[in-house]
Amino acid sequence: MNALMIFDNIRILPAHLADRAVLMGLDLGDKTIGMAVSDDGRRVASALATIRRTKFTKDARALLKLADDYAVAGFLLGLPINMDGTEGPRCQSTRQFAANLSEKTDLPIAFWDERMSTQAVERHLIEQDVTRKRRANVVDKMAAQYILQGALDFMRNVAN
Repeated sequence: MNALMIFDNIRILPAHLADRAVLMGLDLGDKTIGMAVSDDGRRVASALATIRRTKFTKDARALLKLADDYAVAGFLLGLPINMDGTEGPRCQSTRQFAANLSEKTDLPIAFWDERMSTQAVERHLIEQDVTRKRRANVVDKMAAQYILQGALDFMRNVAN
């Protein structure tokens, strides 16, 4: 497959997509992967699912199956940049995941700064009086939705 289809600059991603193309956002955690998908107009992100991480090959198979089911044309991975703007071990892990995924698909992959996404979602759920147990079940896919929506909004604003 093609490592050249991994983009640090999200501004490049739309040029590699059809006009009406679904994106899948991923929030990569140590234990889970939260997933969200956009509509084909790339205006609205919707939380999709959370998968429990096991082995990369099995995780990638599940991810690519869902991507196929939803006619996904590209992936957007949340990049956990440190608050001071530096990249630590979690960024390195995310970049490695992208490199490994690019060996299994020709779909383009881009990164989006995910600083504070999980905390923002947690705050929102607490404000909505969602129980701790329910929050644990939805926070990862909602963080993926938050990440994807931020990227969609940015791409739309850059295009205008």
